[in-house]
Amino acid sequence: MDFYKKIFKNKAFRFKILSALRFVPSKPMLKLQYRIKMGRKLHLKQPVRYTEKIQWYKLNYRDPVMQKCADKYLVREYVESKGLGHLLNELYAKFDSAEEISFDGLPDEFVLKLSNGSSTNLLVENKHDLNIEDIRAQFKVFYMESGASAGREWVYETDEKPVVIAEKLLRDPKNVNGALRDYKILCFNGEPAYIICVDGRYTPDYCHVVYDTNWVKQNVVIGDSSNAANYEKPDTFDEMMRIARILSADFPAARIDLYSIEGKIYFGEITYFPWSGYMYFVPDSFDTELGKVFELPEKNV
Repeated sequence: MDFYKKIFKNKAFRFKILSALRFVPSKPMLKLQYRIKMGRKLHLKQPVRYTEKIQWYKLNYRDPVMQKCADKYLVREYVESKGLGHLLNELYAKFDSAEEISFDGLPDEFVLKLSNGSSTNLLVENKHDLNIEDIRAQFKVFYMESGASAGREWVYETDEKPVVIAEKLLRDPKNVNGALRDYKILCFNGEPAYIICVDGRYTPDYCHVVYDTNWVKQNVVIGDSSNAANYEKPDTFDEMMRIARILSADFPAARIDLYSIEGKIYFGEITYFPWSGYMYFVPDSFDTELGKVFELPEKNV
């Protein structure tokens, strides 16, 4: 699985290859990717698995609002329109290009994000330890990757040029090094179904722990992470469920990411194609169980 990463170890080079393959239509490209990444045939005529339905969702359903909400800057307006502006993290600055990124006026620590990228966040814990030109170079790479459509996720393919935003670096004093516990809420037609609690990111204790909406831990492992931990239900759980319903109500399927820090909820992001639909579940049957919850909408493409 993901053996191609061993062959093409340089991420930037992999995205150059993807950019060169833009001429390949999305349907055969997704079939090829699914075969390579998941090790099996992709069924699109009658998809059953969640991972298959995500690929169908990419190809057959489009709502312009989804593009807005997939953008980490533009989504702020959407969250505010739902009466949830108080959940937004503090915004320090917006830069229209990688060349414009500047540390002037920013605090010592913050997080930089490309507005329409995936895995294009950069945590800055002390700006005095970093070279601004190195940061600009890194975001130039992020800009290139954002246009490569790695998983043919059309929500990122927009004529509007991405921006770079600087936000407050959130920390949870209850966790080691202030690391955040991420609550990723899988919603279908405005109703939460499962919560994926992510903890210990970038550490040996990295966990994806799956809970149902009663906060009952599910015996499910995602990818190469662990599900060994069992966390207490956050005090803000009921409110997070309410928020997830509001933010996902307009979409057939959406993942609503929230943080809960000392009784305060923060909005993270809205994602429509979690992990681009290339997720390994143990047991494998959970892929099908999750697929049962995902009722596909009418095709509109």
